[in-house]
Amino acid sequence: MKTTRLAQLASLAVVGSMALAACGSDNTTGTTSAEGSSSSASASESAATECFSGTLTGEGSSAQKNAIEEAIASYTEACKDAKISYNATGSGAGVKQFIAGQVNFGGSDSALKKEGKDGAKSEVDQAAEMCGSPAWNIPMVTGPVAIAYNVKGIDKLTLTPNVAADIFAGKITTWNDAAIAEVNKGVTLPATPIKVFFRSDESGTTDNFTKWLHAAAPEKWTQDPGKKWTGSGEGKPQNAGVSEGVKSTDGGVSYVEWSYAKDNKLGMALIDNGGGAVELTSESVGKAVEAAKADGEGNDLRLELDYATKEAGAYPILLVTYELVCSKGKDAEKQKAIKAFLKHFASADVQKSLEEIGYAPLPKAMEDKVLTAIDAIS
Repeated sequence: MKTTRLAQLASLAVVGSMALAACGSDNTTGTTSAEGSSSSASASESAATECFSGTLTGEGSSAQKNAIEEAIASYTEACKDAKISYNATGSGAGVKQFIAGQVNFGGSDSALKKEGKDGAKSEVDQAAEMCGSPAWNIPMVTGPVAIAYNVKGIDKLTLTPNVAADIFAGKITTWNDAAIAEVNKGVTLPATPIKVFFRSDESGTTDNFTKWLHAAAPEKWTQDPGKKWTGSGEGKPQNAGVSEGVKSTDGGVSYVEWSYAKDNKLGMALIDNGGGAVELTSESVGKAVEAAKADGEGNDLRLELDYATKEAGAYPILLVTYELVCSKGKDAEKQKAIKAFLKHFASADVQKSLEEIGYAPLPKAMEDKVLTAIDAIS
């Protein structure tokens, strides 16, 4: 993991003796850690990094794996007595582990569900019961979802929601199909068979991708969105698994978080929701996030994304990874540690550094709301 500009500056900018937010350790194990105890300040921020001494554990979304590892690296470079581990097992596992109280915070690409199934309590109610207070969904990472492909002879590809739905449902089976050709006029398409890969684990990426298909192509994709895949193809675990499947297969295609598509040098389709073909960029994703509606109360910052948007220049397939936290925890010192790390993660410098590894920073208005919510954790 490369060290961010923030980490490099932070390690040099130790200013005098700072008060440390002490935090006791727990029995949870982890692997990502660093040691030290000095509080430090970024050259571009007036406030010093708040350090804690002890451990934090998180689990969940693999879409945010690269982002949170970047934030952990820069935080523990500045705060060497802090040990933070994050296990990227997928959003479904993250929610379950958080609700079970097995980790200090969860990572999920979908907000906690308000409704339970088959008479069971909702995720919201289960989390509140574990916390002894309402649990909050705090958006931290904007992870665009790429339709990533590996097809010899295709350097540029545009897809509409209807065409994508038919590809992922197994109804379009070759890359030179007439429906693909219709939206890629002038492009010579090979007769290569299409090989779809999907997430075999419960995944927030799957949930958000199927929300886009269902909202933007409702007549084609009639299945309800969800964390479990209901289309066709071959299953692979986590973002890394589907990325490798596409990379090693001529004709391969999948939905995958942007940083994994970039890391594996995969082709990424332009998406035309009806307002023109849009390339996946930080700017086009930011435009879509700014249009999101608040769907929570107070500092519960769950968002309602408009997957069917036809706004020109807005990239519609995206996810927001939430950090799941107790608003008021049973361990006050652990809550201080969570608060300190999340303030660092949400800072402008760290968010900006994430662009280099395939994420879009939080829009300024959202960043302000996130910092306000983090300040309210107790």
